[in-house]
Amino acid sequence: MLRSFCLTSSLTALIVALLFSACQRNGSGKQEGTTDSLASANEDTLNAISEPLVTDIYTADPSAHVFEDKIYIYPSHDVESGIPQDDLGSHFDMKDYHVFSMDSIPGEVTDHGVALDVKDVPWASRQMWAPDAAFKNDTYYLYFPAKDQEDIFRIGVATSNSPTGPFEAEEQPIEGSYSIDPTVFEDTDGTFYMYFGGIWGGQLQRWSTGTYNPNDEYPEDDQPALSPKVARMRSDMLGFDEAVKDVQIVDENGNPLLAGDNDRRFFEAAWMHKYQDTYYFSYSTGDTHYIAYATGDNPYGPFTYRGVVLNPVLGWTNHHSIVEFRGKWYLFYHDSELSGGQTHLRNIKVTELTHKADGTIETIDPYRGQ
Repeated sequence: MLRSFCLTSSLTALIVALLFSACQRNGSGKQEGTTDSLASANEDTLNAISEPLVTDIYTADPSAHVFEDKIYIYPSHDVESGIPQDDLGSHFDMKDYHVFSMDSIPGEVTDHGVALDVKDVPWASRQMWAPDAAFKNDTYYLYFPAKDQEDIFRIGVATSNSPTGPFEAEEQPIEGSYSIDPTVFEDTDGTFYMYFGGIWGGQLQRWSTGTYNPNDEYPEDDQPALSPKVARMRSDMLGFDEAVKDVQIVDENGNPLLAGDNDRRFFEAAWMHKYQDTYYFSYSTGDTHYIAYATGDNPYGPFTYRGVVLNPVLGWTNHHSIVEFRGKWYLFYHDSELSGGQTHLRNIKVTELTHKADGTIETIDPYRGQ
């Protein structure tokens, strides 16, 4: 199922130029000209390293886990909502989640149907964005962001006795949660941690004081960038066991990455994995469309920036997960191949990931020249 594909060097250079010209920040901290990353390139010239895993519906933000010696994928479910594109991401108006499974990679993908619908979440009003899942206490947990009745993003949790659901949502969101893109990491000692946060449409910039501010406030370019968040989970997995903490990402000299460092600083899509006793915190740089990573010696950080996991994909967003399965490591991600580059209509993919002997990750190019 996995096929090779590439871009010529000249096309790659053009894409990089388009990224930077299309996504410059204005004085408010927002980005102008939010065109699709590769939309100006002819899709016929793109030959992808991976085929879409699901082709009958649009899927994005794949969170992959190994349960019961199978791969289970928990993505968001893109739909054509008819809502005009805006800076808040209103056109990403997802309403439910499907769960998919694979017995092998490559292999057949099974759609287990709707696992949770927004209408069955008592506190949520709209926009079921990127989810994650975990298993403990003989229970499967689905973590998801959605806007509440006041249009503020919170993070909810739903439970099931099956990895495929259906999941039953708790009556209220997790106390102390906010913003988007929850990911739950199980450390080798059995402790679970949630990482979360997303700038811009994800509202992280509205929580800089610890309480919600409806006005967007961004740090100046020469100030430390906004930080993703982390909290240890309670033993029942339904809430936080401590106050939410900042996840600090630093450069090689130990200095926090700055807000203007768009190529390296955090924007959204946190993920954590552990390899040979090193913690790898990976994330999307958002308006520059890289999946970057930083490493540390504990789940709280600080994490030192190391490089790029995945170069930009067709479409505006870049969101991923990293998982080990039967002795190999894989990167799950998405692009917009099926929709011809439409920002909000994406498809999930998978490719193998390589850790080098020096602890770095080999950068993956999603397209290669023919």
